[in-house]
Amino acid sequence: MKFGLFFELTTPKPWDGGAEKKKLDEMMEQVVLADKLGLDHVWVTEHHFMEEYCHATAPEVLLAHAAAKTKNIRLGHGVRHAPPKYNHPARTAEMAGTLDLVSDGRVDMGFGSSGSEVELAAFNIQNDQKHDMAYEAIEQIANMMAMEPFPGFEGKYFSMPARNVIPKPMQKPHPPFWLACSARPTIYQAGKHGMGAMCFSFLSASEAKEWIDDYYALFKTECRPLAHAVNPNFNLFTGFGVHKNEQVACDRFLDGLRFFQWSLNHYYRGGAHKPGRENLWQRFQTERAELLKTENDEFVQRQFATSRSGIGSVDQVRKRLEDLEGAGVDEVTFIMQMGDNKHEHICESIELFASEIMPEFKERDEIRTRKKAEELEPYVEAAFDRIGGPKVTHVPDDEIADITAVNYIAKYSKEETAPVLGSIQKAASG
Repeated sequence: MKFGLFFELTTPKPWDGGAEKKKLDEMMEQVVLADKLGLDHVWVTEHHFMEEYCHATAPEVLLAHAAAKTKNIRLGHGVRHAPPKYNHPARTAEMAGTLDLVSDGRVDMGFGSSGSEVELAAFNIQNDQKHDMAYEAIEQIANMMAMEPFPGFEGKYFSMPARNVIPKPMQKPHPPFWLACSARPTIYQAGKHGMGAMCFSFLSASEAKEWIDDYYALFKTECRPLAHAVNPNFNLFTGFGVHKNEQVACDRFLDGLRFFQWSLNHYYRGGAHKPGRENLWQRFQTERAELLKTENDEFVQRQFATSRSGIGSVDQVRKRLEDLEGAGVDEVTFIMQMGDNKHEHICESIELFASEIMPEFKERDEIRTRKKAEELEPYVEAAFDRIGGPKVTHVPDDEIADITAVNYIAKYSKEETAPVLGSIQKAASG
């Protein structure tokens, strides 16, 4: 099983004293430490206007910065908002290609569309159209990175003429593609499209096994690849905070997890929000006592327990991860910087995890990964057979239309420019 770190740059108020800069600098220190200790992935998401909950609005910039500071850790843009009203597909392909080159081929691309009205309404996206928008764009992003030139596309949600989208990524045909999944229906879509599943639902090992079994069953029987390569993997996200003493781990990290879940609910599931005037951290502190009471509820207890697979003593976290490994989870990604979790505690936790928990999983992972690839090989071939074989990358010359340059400057006649020039000359002489 592989392991990664996930960043949203959660930044509770107050923001005075350079809080945002401090959070970013601490993130980079944690990424460099993870690279040094041999973790597999760093993931940075994209969200907009979600004050305090997520300040990672330009993850490609953060990942480029991380690329310059690290050597081995893979850089996951997870997620990139795929609907064209967020990011034009050509700009996504250009960004991913550039990032893959500057990182020496270490990029993974995760795609999503957001489920928050804070973002959807701001970019004029209808919730019932966002998935179709995303899938249409993802397929063409893959074409743009793999084909030379991109032959053009006339779609429902965006269109573009033939252009050679550059630069091309180092990884061929393109970096691994993932899909953000918060419920079973999107898990199914990931399997059907041949994309890795980034599972943001907090699951127990038994629940994870059901979802994973469904994911791989659909991959084996119904997959029609959306991209030029498939990425059959299941990545589960969870809270994080390891200490040799369980109580210390809980004291240090559980409140951060509570704020993460509380602010997630605020932006995704209800509640009024006044932009620029809210103080979510203050509201969370006010409501914290009531939240603690609800944790006595059996259902809430179960939900909270599944979100804290990476929080606890060394032995507790190891056992939970072993259960997830047994369920078929390919990668576990730990959510970092939740609430006001302290930087030094996070770094201590990463170091303890890497020294006392991770090694045994890494030893098993190489054999497990090789065995899985051998098992899935005929299913990968069958998936491409369903769409008529490997996707075409060559475009015949006679199908590429010439682009005629237009000298727009020459369109301005002397009559049009003379008054302007006269005004300039008069102003200069006066």
